[in-house]
Amino acid sequence: MVRAVVAAAYGGPEVISVVDAESRVPEAGEVTIAVKAAALNRWDAKQAEGAAGADPAKLPVRLGNEAAGVVTAVGEDAVGLEGEPLAVGDEVYGHKLRGAQASELTVKAALLLRKPAARSFVEASGLLSNGTTAVHALEAVGVGAGHTVLLHSASGAVGWLVSQLALLRGARVVGTASARNHDALRELGVEPVTYGDGLEGRVRALAPDGVDAAIDTVGTDEAVAVSLALLADPARLVTIANAQFAPVVAAGGKAIGGGAGADPGTAIRDAARLELAELFAAGRLGVDVARTYPLEEARDAYELLVTGHAGGKVVLEP
Repeated sequence: MVRAVVAAAYGGPEVISVVDAESRVPEAGEVTIAVKAAALNRWDAKQAEGAAGADPAKLPVRLGNEAAGVVTAVGEDAVGLEGEPLAVGDEVYGHKLRGAQASELTVKAALLLRKPAARSFVEASGLLSNGTTAVHALEAVGVGAGHTVLLHSASGAVGWLVSQLALLRGARVVGTASARNHDALRELGVEPVTYGDGLEGRVRALAPDGVDAAIDTVGTDEAVAVSLALLADPARLVTIANAQFAPVVAAGGKAIGGGAGADPGTAIRDAARLELAELFAAGRLGVDVARTYPLEEARDAYELLVTGHAGGKVVLEP
């Protein structure tokens, strides 16, 4: 039997449990993997709350979409995302893997990348969902060499990847974060500022002429207001936070991701996977892991996730 994380009802972390599920033999184009790590995302908690629909007939809902593990069985023509056949024993990772928070998973081989031997399963499991969002955000506001970017929640799971990718593009990153995270951000190359009252003034002290682009990954009114005050062109503001989609778009900015009024950026995100994989394999891109939990402690992991203060990826290890 497979152990799988589910929402037994629609609600908060209290509805999360781990149950037995049936194993499935891979069909053509599929592989089965023994999951070694499965990352949590904000959407997982929203799905448990019923954001994708709250039909009682669909309960329990399997959760998760990101995982890394070892191939244990292959179907015919099981070709990975890089275009090469996958075989038993291959170490792989991917996202868009429905029900990924489980001890075993049977999925389309085309969604999987080979994990570099030097990178951990935990890191690999948390790369793609946030990484593709980060690339989309940078593309949406045209970040490139010589630009100064204001990044809200630079030490968060998405912000950590935005920071690295922006710096690799030759941009300057001014990132908001709590004081306890400033040293780590400086090590990345980010210029940290504390959020809260007086944020605009602190950013202006670093960037007297304003900023070229702003990326909101936190979804606060402060992030949006300060960004608009510092930008010459509101179209250079992008948010990934659902709560700010309407006000940001109304102000002339952009919203990306899932939800009404947002650009899903499917083509951009899909194309970004191989770029991210290359940087990850080369050791030029890292995933900040806040905490790992055993699979059986999934409810505790969700309790940390929904606080919004994990500071990095929360990962389950079956």
